[in-house]
Amino acid sequence: MKGILWDLDGTLLNTLTDLAASVNFALRSLGFPERTVEEVRRFVGNGAARLITLALPEEGKAHFDEAFELFREHYAHHSDDATCPYEGIPELLERLKKKGYTMGIVSNKPDFAVKDLARLYFPAVAVAAGEKAGVPRKPNPDGLYLAMEGMGVKKEDCIYIGDSEVDVATAKNTGIPCIAVTWGFRSEETLREAGAVHFAHTAEELIAKISELLP
Repeated sequence: MKGILWDLDGTLLNTLTDLAASVNFALRSLGFPERTVEEVRRFVGNGAARLITLALPEEGKAHFDEAFELFREHYAHHSDDATCPYEGIPELLERLKKKGYTMGIVSNKPDFAVKDLARLYFPAVAVAAGEKAGVPRKPNPDGLYLAMEGMGVKKEDCIYIGDSEVDVATAKNTGIPCIAVTWGFRSEETLREAGAVHFAHTAEELIAKISELLP
């Protein structure tokens, strides 16, 4: 069996508006200045805790625990207000499933949100896992290894698809090819600087690249 592992935010789903809204709810609740969507775009990719750490102003760092809980509580109820799949992605996943690929999602997003959004948007995905206790977040490869086990596939039969330098590093650390998509939260230049060599600019380009790397 051939396995395709996906990042979620910025790769399959455009979650930026909802993430920014929950970040700003936490900041606003504590009396701190809000962040722009573009600032939040730069902060995402390394998990919710890192997102809040970067979003807090220097004088607010001591309030991390409170800000983090405010963010998590708000996002638990508002993770799908404006979130939507990128163009052509749901259809692409269905095509890949019909071709016989087994698919999983490994994200640094909180595990509850990954599972909820995967159930809602991507029924073709066999395994969906986010950040949780006991499993180091990306770019550590452990989450990908666990997903492969759950999918019943071998490392040599897998690729990883993502939109950030974290995803490029994760694939490298796991020892599998990476396809970097350019419609997400990082620029192509940033991805190239991170070491990406395979790119897709549209869903159609992505399916062609998958067929090339994982026939």
